[in-house]
Amino acid sequence: MINSRKVIGIIGGMGPMATADMFRKIIERTDASCDREHLHILIDNNTDIPDRTASILAGSDEPVSYMVASAKRLADAGADMLIISCDTSHFFYNKVAANCEIPILHMPEETAKVMSKMGIRCAGLLATVGTLKSEVYDKIFAKYGIEIVKPDDEGQKKLMHMIYDEVKAGKCADTAALDSTLDKMEEQGCEAFILGCTELPIAYEGYTGRNFLDPAVCVAETAIVAAGGKLKSEVTV
Repeated sequence: MINSRKVIGIIGGMGPMATADMFRKIIERTDASCDREHLHILIDNNTDIPDRTASILAGSDEPVSYMVASAKRLADAGADMLIISCDTSHFFYNKVAANCEIPILHMPEETAKVMSKMGIRCAGLLATVGTLKSEVYDKIFAKYGIEIVKPDDEGQKKLMHMIYDEVKAGKCADTAALDSTLDKMEEQGCEAFILGCTELPIAYEGYTGRNFLDPAVCVAETAIVAAGGKLKSEVTV
């Protein structure tokens, strides 16, 4: 039974901490009593992939070839399915998937499914400028009848500072600096917040003051089940 399970591949390096966090979430969410009951996971921590936000803003597809190369390395190494451990990179999802022989799970889509099941109809999107500009979450969530609310310009600047100058730089994130932005978004009807950048769950780890949903957990749970593993809990937190 164990040998018949599928191998999960993680296209990583965007950034390294977010990649490690994705791996940890799969391990933590898997119901296993010993090493052999955990899933086989391959990681390509490809830090050479060009910055996704900068590429989107410049109208460049430069990250695609790097991501396809990562996907090929993982497939050649035995992966049966892939996860992209970066929200912003899903702007390039279709072009990467078209050049990949194995399925790639779609993190925003899995998040929308979970929110729909929760009955949420208005969600705040905390993400990079690249993700906001790409509207990858807007398009997916619209299919599920969920409205997306985004930070104002001042709040987005604070958010980008948290992502790039704090988490990616290996520093402690000042989450309190974003409180007023989140308050405003709740006033606009937000029932929950999407931590739509894989650095943000690291910044908000252990934070319980808001209703946050982590897309990395959503896709990690989907991958566990798809690979033939067992979830510790059926409830996403």
